[in-house]
Amino acid sequence: MARTLLTLITALLATLVLGTVAIAACLLRPGGAWLMPLARSWSRLVLAAAGVRFTATYDPAIDPRRPAVYACNHQSLFDIPVLVLAMPTDFRMVAKKSLLYIPIFGWALWLAGFLFIDRSRRERAIGTLGRAAERLRRGTSIVVFAEGTRSPDGALLPFKRGGFVLAIQAVVPVVPVAIRGGTSVLAKGTLALRPGVMEVAFGAPVDTTGYVYETRDRLVAQVRDRIDRALAPRPPGVLPSAR
Repeated sequence: MARTLLTLITALLATLVLGTVAIAACLLRPGGAWLMPLARSWSRLVLAAAGVRFTATYDPAIDPRRPAVYACNHQSLFDIPVLVLAMPTDFRMVAKKSLLYIPIFGWALWLAGFLFIDRSRRERAIGTLGRAAERLRRGTSIVVFAEGTRSPDGALLPFKRGGFVLAIQAVVPVVPVAIRGGTSVLAKGTLALRPGVMEVAFGAPVDTTGYVYETRDRLVAQVRDRIDRALAPRPPGVLPSAR
């Protein structure tokens, strides 16, 4: 419990200080170019306080210069700081609207151009995806948590289609991202934080050329299968090297 309290205090103080700086930076230079260095500092502080390390692997076919939709599974609150540090390129995220109302944290993300989706209002959700597609066409990669929420036990939940429709609209590849270890560190619905190692595997990009709205389910199934295989248990004795 002491580790949980330390991590919570660190996250609150880091959000207060770095989030305030990020808001000022985004007001001075709109677009969020200064946010990511601050977000990486925030992530390092939170992970260090929690005793969480990570390892990341990247398929050689990934081109960081090319915009893409990075579709991730979601196990833990620690997926976000790990992703911030592991992502091979600058990015923005499509997040659930409730994050917007977190003081300082949500405001900084909004000013930096992160997109908040309200799935309960279909027309607004479609509008958000349209803005995200425009971001992709202008060269900024987008991260989506394909399940839409955290898995309670680490097993993959059904995927939401929005991020895949987004990739089809913008004609950009989808990069499958498998995050494992988050449930062991901090499972959904608990405050029992346990230091450990998380792993992020960036798979080969899936080309969306030729896909249309009507065939989106085939794209969803292909990406989900790749993430599912990447999450499969490793052979005994194969351990990650963390950083």
